[in-house]
Amino acid sequence: MISTTLFPGRYVQGTDSIQRLGTELSRFGQKGFAICTPFVFEKTLPILQNDIQQIIQFNVEKFNRECSDEEIDRLSSIAEKHKSEVIVGIGGGKTLDTAKAVAYKLKLPVAVVPTIASTDAPCSALSVIYTQTGEFKRYLILPKNPDLVLVDTKIIVQAPARFIVSGMGDALATWFEAESCKTKYAGNMTGDVGSITAFALAELCYKTLIEYGHLAKLACEAHVITPALEHIVEANTLLSGLGFESGGLAAAHAIHNGLTVLKQTHKYFHGEKVAIGTLASLFLTDKPMDVINEVFSFCETVGLPTTLGDIGLSDISDADLMKVAESTCAEGETIHNEPIHVTQEMVFSAVKTTDAFGRSRKRDLK
Repeated sequence: MISTTLFPGRYVQGTDSIQRLGTELSRFGQKGFAICTPFVFEKTLPILQNDIQQIIQFNVEKFNRECSDEEIDRLSSIAEKHKSEVIVGIGGGKTLDTAKAVAYKLKLPVAVVPTIASTDAPCSALSVIYTQTGEFKRYLILPKNPDLVLVDTKIIVQAPARFIVSGMGDALATWFEAESCKTKYAGNMTGDVGSITAFALAELCYKTLIEYGHLAKLACEAHVITPALEHIVEANTLLSGLGFESGGLAAAHAIHNGLTVLKQTHKYFHGEKVAIGTLASLFLTDKPMDVINEVFSFCETVGLPTTLGDIGLSDISDADLMKVAESTCAEGETIHNEPIHVTQEMVFSAVKTTDAFGRSRKRDLK
C-alpha cells in the first residue's frame, strides 16, 4: 500500500508578510501576472504595486467572481499575451482556485495570497470549478501544489469576521472526513491512502478550532492580531488544506456540493454550507452524542449555521431536499468515501435531523 502526502512549496504567514511578495515571486521569474478580486484590485494592490514593480514586472487583471472554465480561458489568454512567467492569485478562494487553474493551463508556477481566511483552498493542488451562475461543476485535480502560499494576517484581520468564521466551517470538516477515509482506506486527492502525518494534522486542525475558535473570532471582530487569531488562520489555511488534501474528503463536502443545486444557498459562503454538511455527517455516521453536542456548541459559539434556515432554506420542500440528496450521492462524489454504504434517503434523513436538532437547540438557548 502506498500513501501520499501533499504540501505547498513554501508557506509564509504573519503580519506584513505581503511586503515579501516581490522578493518571493522573483524566485520563479521576472514577469508576474496577478489575478485579483475587485476589492484588492481597487484598494490593496495600488499600495503594493510600486514596491513589487521595483523587483519584477507585474501585470494585473480583475477577477470576474466565478471560477468557471470561461473565466480561466479569459485570464489564460491575457497572461499569455503578457508572456508571464509566474501567476499570482490575490483574494478569496475562488480567485485563488482560478489562479491555480490558469497556472496549470499555462504550465507556470503559481503563488497564492489569500486576503481572507475563509477556505482551505490556498494550499491545495485542487481547483473547484463552477458554472458561470455558481453551481458546482467539477473538481480540477492539479499536478502540484502552489509554489508559494503567503498569508498576511494584518490583511486577514481587516475583513469582516464572517470570513474567518466561514473558514472555520470549512476546516471543521477536515478531521471527520479524514477519519472516515482512514477507516475505509479510501483514497485522498491523489487516489492513494493518507499518511499518519495527514491524519495527525487533520486532528490537530479540529483541536485548534475547538480551543481557539471563539477567541479568534473576537480578535477578528476587533481587527486585532492575537496568538489565537494566528492559530486559527493557520488551522483554516494550512492545517485544513493539508488535512483534506492528504487525508481525504467524504460526506461533508459532498453535502455542500448537493446544497449548491438550490439557488437560495448561493449567497452563503462555502464554509457555511460545509458546516451544515459536517453536522449532517455526524448523524449519518452515528457519532456519539458528546461529539454531536461539542460540534453544535462550537458552531453556535462562533456563529456557524446549525439549521437549514441559516443557509436560506427555512421553507425547503422535501422534494427540493431530495434533489440535494441526489446530487450529494452522484457517482464519483466524495460521500462514497464514508465507511458505510450511503443512500439518498440516508442523506435526506441526516440533513432533516440536523435541521430539527439545530432548531431544538436554538429554542433551548432562548
